[in-house]
Amino acid sequence: MRPVSLRTGFLRQAPGSVLVQQGGTRVLAAVSVEEGVPRWLRGKGSGWLTAEYAMLPQSSRGGRVRRERRGVRGRSAEIQRFIGRALRAAVNLRRLGERTVQVDCDVIEADGGTRTAAVTGAFVALALAFERLRTRRRPFPDPPLIRQVAAVSVGVVGGQVLLDLDYDEDSRAEVDLNVVQTASGRLVEVQGAAEARPFSRRVLDELLDRAAEGNLELCRRQREVLAGIPLPEGG
Repeated sequence: MRPVSLRTGFLRQAPGSVLVQQGGTRVLAAVSVEEGVPRWLRGKGSGWLTAEYAMLPQSSRGGRVRRERRGVRGRSAEIQRFIGRALRAAVNLRRLGERTVQVDCDVIEADGGTRTAAVTGAFVALALAFERLRTRRRPFPDPPLIRQVAAVSVGVVGGQVLLDLDYDEDSRAEVDLNVVQTASGRLVEVQGAAEARPFSRRVLDELLDRAAEGNLELCRRQREVLAGIPLPEGG
């Protein structure tokens, strides 16, 4: 896996924020908690968590990325749903009460694995935000976090299984997977496909094993930067 850095407290105004870096990829994740929920959840005693994802104009080596002024493009919408599903697996929404957790993930530099880096960093930002609110206003009767989650990419490039693909590796991958897991190794989501030729179940098992190794290390790094904040066990 590429070198990983999790710089907490990057934004002073956000209850929880993290600048996550994996190799040449850098993503800023910030979390805020707002009173109220979407209309379809009102009166049900449950909260909601949603995510937004965007690439800054100069984040891509392929040239300037246009800002999404007329609605979210298909790729961004798919990625932010991926991030939202991953983080909702870490939270008991009923313990939030009727509050909405907003997760903003902005790609500063893209060199492969932006969506998985966003999940890993956003979990840390989420834990920081909940802890800050607990110590200042105690809004939750019970801790909302129930699982620790992280995500990593894995693929087959030139017949070899590689972990945490950078842009060049991803562009040449015969198989590409994004894997979200809990700290105990349980699967939250597996996204993947073969680019040209189908692959075997044996290769899939090898990919998942390698991803599990990477996510275990990422969870360890998360716990390091969250030292002193109680995190859920297992899950």
